[in-house]
Amino acid sequence: MISPTLRAIFLMLAGLPLMVVIALTRPELWIISAGWIAAIVSLVAVDTLLAASVRHYSAKVTLPPLLYVGSEDPAELELTFTEGPLPERIEIQLETNSFLPALPPQGLRGWDGRVRPHTIQLVPSRRGMAEVIRLWSRWQGPLGLIQKRHIQPLNLQVPVTPNVRWVRDEAIRMFSRDAEFGIKTQIERGDGSEFDALREFASGMDRRAIDWKHSARHRHLLAKEFKTERNHNIVFAFDTGRLMSEPLGGVPKIDRAITAGLLLSYVSLRSGDRTMLYGFSARPGVSSGFLTGTSSFPKAQAIAAEMDYSDDEANFTLALSSLAGRLERRSLIIIFSDFVDTISAELMLENVKRLTDRHLVLFATFEDAALSQLADAPPETTQDVARAVIADTLLAERDVVFRRLQRMGVQIIETRPEQFGAELVSRYLQIKRRDML
Repeated sequence: MISPTLRAIFLMLAGLPLMVVIALTRPELWIISAGWIAAIVSLVAVDTLLAASVRHYSAKVTLPPLLYVGSEDPAELELTFTEGPLPERIEIQLETNSFLPALPPQGLRGWDGRVRPHTIQLVPSRRGMAEVIRLWSRWQGPLGLIQKRHIQPLNLQVPVTPNVRWVRDEAIRMFSRDAEFGIKTQIERGDGSEFDALREFASGMDRRAIDWKHSARHRHLLAKEFKTERNHNIVFAFDTGRLMSEPLGGVPKIDRAITAGLLLSYVSLRSGDRTMLYGFSARPGVSSGFLTGTSSFPKAQAIAAEMDYSDDEANFTLALSSLAGRLERRSLIIIFSDFVDTISAELMLENVKRLTDRHLVLFATFEDAALSQLADAPPETTQDVARAVIADTLLAERDVVFRRLQRMGVQIIETRPEQFGAELVSRYLQIKRRDML
């Protein structure tokens, strides 16, 4: 697309007073007016011919495989003119959807041969599926009288996940601290259930590990070594409903839960277990199926990015019944959810009870710091007293729900957001050590 610039328009308008004077006083000199117009049109035509050609222009955009909320990631651009002159300056702009903030136009100068590489930093504002729709490019001719515009459809999509850049480092740090667990053989009988080897009994070893039959056969004491059983099913069930979409410390609860879930997912995949991500609100949402090996961790991140925020109440009956129907063997089911009072938690309790008949259930939620502050605030006015009484009642109802869950055999994690991931991993390692699966 070719269009005149403001310079060309101003040049044309500059001759307008002269044309008006000629038309009013010396009409026979109209040729001067026509000559002015012809001269400007000729200059525009020459500028069009001297400008870089749209036909010989192409652009390539490469996006990272994943984007992280609030974190910068580079999008690599490569602008190329295969033939003809090169523009002195080219202006580009990426058009994106609502998951990426609007990017300002950027002017580029200088060419490496006939190629101009460039990097644009993308900072997504929310989790979901970001899309780069098209690339707008424009440049002017050498005389500055025309500008050429090129629009290239891209329709590139990239998932946006919570900012879990620290997940791998944190997981490796936690995992290396317990490196002997799940990788090396275990001497303690309680730390593993799968037989690995026999070795000569030494002082300090657990006497319960002595194999008396083989000891009698070989005429000296032999003890069994065990290693931790692997290939367990770990299911992450994320409630993406109204309560979990509310902000906690400026970040939605579901984003904090997904961050912690991805941390544990990496640890469990590395330890040889199988993981599954499952989202639900009013109805069952996305599901990853069971993933194995750390190479499948990017897929887990992509599935987590598809878990959108919802204003609906969570339907635990439909969601947990559907989940139970997909599981063929005993699994560790981690439910990330929240509740307000015993009435809203009643359906959740009823359906969690059905899961505990066959599976080990871990209920993970966040500590309500706002309620605790209201309940502990010094009562200076009658309103403060009323708030403290209401907050204390709600906290008491939460304790009632937690006690009912514990009587069902459900493991519970309730902690602050900054400790949530570490507490989740510690509980997982504890469950593995105690061979509860």
